[in-house]
Amino acid sequence: MTQLAHYDVILGPVITEKSTLVSEHNQVVFKVATDATKPAIKAAVEALFKVKVESVNTILVKGKVKRFRGKVGRRSNYKKAVVSLAEGHSIDVTTGI
Repeated sequence: MTQLAHYDVILGPVITEKSTLVSEHNQVVFKVATDATKPAIKAAVEALFKVKVESVNTILVKGKVKRFRGKVGRRSNYKKAVVSLAEGHSIDVTTGI
């Protein structure tokens, strides 16, 4: 895969309370493309951050139905990836790529 294709797979980090808790267990959470596969996510993380990935777990998050000024709308579905890193490797998601 080319360098630009890796940026199409990984859209950005997920910064939540739960994602900071799993960072203590050497895991990082990313928002990824909905059609991204686990091998593609693993290759993209290893190429962009120069780390060794042990495993990738993916979650398809369904968009919520919300109201805005009385109108019913729906948020978009998106996919998250929880990436487990090998011992001794880490990613600092607070800095830019």
